[in-house]
Amino acid sequence: MKTLRAPLIPGLVSVTFRQLAFAEIIGLVCQAGLRTIEWGGDVHVPHGDLARAREVAVQTRDAGLSVAAYGSYYRAAHSAGLPAGSRLDFARVLETAVALGAPVIRVWAGVESSAEASVDTRRRVAADLMRIAELAAQAGLRVATEFHGGTLTDTNESARSLLFEEAVHPNLYSYWQAPTGMSDEDCLTGLGWLGPKLSHLHVFNWVLGASGQAEALPLEEGEGPTRWRRFLASAAAIFAKSQAGAAAPVPSVPAGMLEFVPGGSPESFLREARTLTALLGELS
Repeated sequence: MKTLRAPLIPGLVSVTFRQLAFAEIIGLVCQAGLRTIEWGGDVHVPHGDLARAREVAVQTRDAGLSVAAYGSYYRAAHSAGLPAGSRLDFARVLETAVALGAPVIRVWAGVESSAEASVDTRRRVAADLMRIAELAAQAGLRVATEFHGGTLTDTNESARSLLFEEAVHPNLYSYWQAPTGMSDEDCLTGLGWLGPKLSHLHVFNWVLGASGQAEALPLEEGEGPTRWRRFLASAAAIFAKSQAGAAAPVPSVPAGMLEFVPGGSPESFLREARTLTALLGELS
């Protein structure tokens, strides 16, 4: 029996090109044949800039593209400790995401790694994640944590504990990306553990170099194609299972989105986009 796979569309995370205007990014994504964009909240659609959010939304749709998510820089349980001028209120993030037409808001699970965070820190992060997930649900949007180092989703075990035991909310999800240096089997284990909580994927081919530092390689180099065939196939099967069991229509089509490309150039992006599109095409 053939494994059921949900659609998984190719896209771009806009912060890959912070130096480009949003219109230039839309043009590049169209040129590459990708279908969706996660718009970042630091440069392209600043938190609270509703006019910009609406403008980007219109131009994205007019180009035949979708908005995959609003990539905010809201850090759970952290804003309250910042000076008044530096605080990022989730209400501001939410209204910007609504104006943008984003079905998902990406957030960070705190500002400390799982190894450093105290029990109280985990409790506060979990409580805030549940709070903002409920606020987003009332507006018809999802909240999804970044799967990222320096936060409580930096390991498979910590992410699973946070999402399934500590911050239990039906509207809280998570992105996934392949942690640099993690074995393929451990990556697949973590991806599988997310299961129904999986939202989108950030796609890149980073490896540990001889110096122990992360190096960005093209997706088509080294083990990149082999690894990402497995990761994308696993994610597509997870999405299909989740959508088949969903009580209501899923608000967004899951995406595999390029985040950062070797050299940071448009030419490199176009090559990466061809590779990603080909890999996703193998799933159909």
